[in-house]
Amino acid sequence: MQCPETFAQIDKDLSLFKSVDPDLIAHEVPLRFGQRQSLCHYTIKDNKVYVKTFGEHVGFRIFMDAILLSLTRKVQLSDIEFFVNLGDWPLEKRKSTDKIHPIFSWCGSNNTRDIVMPTYDLTESVLETMGRVSLDMLSVQANTGPPWPQKNSTAFWRGRDSRQERLELVKLSRAHPSVIDAAFTNFFFFKHDESLYGPLVKHVSFFDFFKYKYQINIDGTVAAYRMPYLLAGDSVVLKQDSGYYEHFYSQLQPWEHYIPIRADLSDLLDKIQWAKDHDEQARSIGQKGQQFARSHLMGDMIFCYYYKLFQKYAALQVTEPTVRKGMELVEHPSDDLFPCNCQRKRLKTKAKDEKAKDEL
Repeated sequence: MQCPETFAQIDKDLSLFKSVDPDLIAHEVPLRFGQRQSLCHYTIKDNKVYVKTFGEHVGFRIFMDAILLSLTRKVQLSDIEFFVNLGDWPLEKRKSTDKIHPIFSWCGSNNTRDIVMPTYDLTESVLETMGRVSLDMLSVQANTGPPWPQKNSTAFWRGRDSRQERLELVKLSRAHPSVIDAAFTNFFFFKHDESLYGPLVKHVSFFDFFKYKYQINIDGTVAAYRMPYLLAGDSVVLKQDSGYYEHFYSQLQPWEHYIPIRADLSDLLDKIQWAKDHDEQARSIGQKGQQFARSHLMGDMIFCYYYKLFQKYAALQVTEPTVRKGMELVEHPSDDLFPCNCQRKRLKTKAKDEKAKDEL
């Protein structure tokens, strides 16, 4: 698959660990996080996957199980033992000068030390490309809306109320409806004041987002996991400055792949106006963002990222990975050629319901 030798984010994340002792972390991590967080303890031994879960809401292990099983069907993985955080928020908050534990997470932040992987959403879109109901990176490429000159020049956003800045965005939209079209599709975290935030609107097909030139990307509970899809379309992304990041954010350059906006959105109206006044430059930024997504966020690179991450992490281990007491073998599904399996769909729906409850 011609994987790159390494990824800068992997090197940065693993540079905090001179070595990893599987025996030690198998004892210490459950004591530190196991009662309060949702974790999976994985061992890959002889290319077989074993797991033990900790915490109440562990339904999202189905996404991690899926990528590990997919990898072991394609390549021979090194024996490895590691912990995966099933929640959105990164866990390792200790300073790098203190004793830190290696925790694999789907999202990182400037204030934590987790080892970042591609998000569960992007990972699933790779594993079920062209077979999932909603969205995948290849489908986005084929549904980028009308040509640039025919797109609506209003900045567009839809989502739920998972951050204060999203409330401010919707209020800004109500004050400037000809500039911003932003509305909530769900309310969970804040009191729904219709006089301030307007009525809830129906969900819009993600492909219809690209009828608009300008896509606003605002954090949710953590980084907004829609960023790969927004980049892959034929619009330009206005991205909020954020302390949260996905595995590829360090490769993105402001004003080259996206238009940056302040965390408090205080310059959003100015940046939209800049884009309107500099239409060709804005279009060029959108095209470079799209090319980045097509070069770095498609299936081959996601598989490569996981493989290189596990390969380099395995090299840090100083004791032999072990199938620990209480671990169970993760079986390969017998119906992989027929992904429309009702039981698997029910499990994924249950997992997402569990995460929503956990966030509340």
